[in-house]
Amino acid sequence: MQTRLVDRQAELQFLEQQWRGRRSQLITVYGRRRVGKTEILKQFHANKRGVYYLADRRPERDQLRQVAERLGRFFEDDFVARKGFDDWVEAFEYVSSRVKKRFLWIIDEFPYLVDGNPATSSLFQKGWDEYLRDTPVFLVLCGSSITMMESEVLGQKAPLFGRRTGDLLVHPMPLDELRGFFPGRSYSQLVEIYAAVGGMPAYLLELEPKAPLERNVEKHVLRRGSFLFREVDFLLREELREPRNYLAILHALALGRRKFGDIINHTGLEKNVLYKYLQVLGDLRIVSREVSVTEPRPERSKRSLYKIDDPFTAFWMEYVYPFRSDLELGNTEPSLEHFRKSFFRNVSMAYETAARELLRTSAALPFPLRRLGRWWLRDEEIDLVGTNDERNAILFAEVKWSNKALGSNVYRALVEKSRKVEWGSDLRREAYALFSKSGFTAEMKRIAENDGVLLFHQDRLVGKS
Repeated sequence: MQTRLVDRQAELQFLEQQWRGRRSQLITVYGRRRVGKTEILKQFHANKRGVYYLADRRPERDQLRQVAERLGRFFEDDFVARKGFDDWVEAFEYVSSRVKKRFLWIIDEFPYLVDGNPATSSLFQKGWDEYLRDTPVFLVLCGSSITMMESEVLGQKAPLFGRRTGDLLVHPMPLDELRGFFPGRSYSQLVEIYAAVGGMPAYLLELEPKAPLERNVEKHVLRRGSFLFREVDFLLREELREPRNYLAILHALALGRRKFGDIINHTGLEKNVLYKYLQVLGDLRIVSREVSVTEPRPERSKRSLYKIDDPFTAFWMEYVYPFRSDLELGNTEPSLEHFRKSFFRNVSMAYETAARELLRTSAALPFPLRRLGRWWLRDEEIDLVGTNDERNAILFAEVKWSNKALGSNVYRALVEKSRKVEWGSDLRREAYALFSKSGFTAEMKRIAENDGVLLFHQDRLVGKS
């Protein structure tokens, strides 16, 4: 697989800033598998005094032997390199005795060590407290298992809770940063790519930068034996103990069963069991719970909906999972036929995600947005609504990924729906925005100029450079 680091300047800047501090550092780096954590750490490690160790599933004794070999080689200590360590505390004691100036020690895939010995986190706590915290050591614990990193390092009941001096959750790439993977592609093409594979660097690197999307999908997602063909199934089996139940939940969501009760009816799972599974999928950043943005107490709302938040998981559940029998036989045509007919829905959702980011970062907004999300009430829905309680201000936006220029009828319908949104006082300030793939009619542009409507043509604000 091709590997390279695209952007990630914010993550590297955070690590470099921590590195410049004088005190000891215990940094946790975590995020979903394939998100690019290792590449970030390798670049950070370049030109620094230190040791990088990638843990695996071997017995603890073998792991300690490898750690001793790497540390012994670094400190030019043949005896330790040959002898090994009896336990982790001995390793920490050794590092403490040897380190006199800034020393970087990266342990990647830390959860594998915990799998091999459940006492590992407690041993690391002891090692940190007794040997490392008063040294110039810069210790990084990295892991792909988000649930285990939270239970062993980040959570309040974790042995290492309170010891870390910083943590870095690595997110998938936002849509705009796909330009670094596909130079020369138009914005609309980037939206389509994002709708298929999302922002996971490892997935993006699988695609051929200049090939049409359908060809990439057929060759690198639908073809048996390709890297992405079993990726979601692999992820669930790697992270979770009961992947079948999680697949059943994802299948229900892919079919549009977004209400809690509808998911129960589809999967047959007990209420408390389903709630737990949805929480786990949420921790993995695969599924999210969505509440109408104007709900006063969203955490207690009974009008919540669930959705597959990860674009590639949503794509896989629609174009791979239902067609597995055909795809195992090498017949990709049924899936591709469905792709040609329905993929526009995935692209529309991807553009809505992009519109959220554009609104969050746009300097053209008349007021900052404190909350931003969808609004719905019975059969009425608005794509994006942003609010600011302090200013009693609210923004309404519609997002349309269509080959037709967007006309004033969409704006008028938005204004009509906005009157049904109960929020703020009678004197609230209102603003409007429209997002369009294909631009706007001349009439809509005139209305926008008179009414102060923000018009975004793809990712560009109309009338702005």
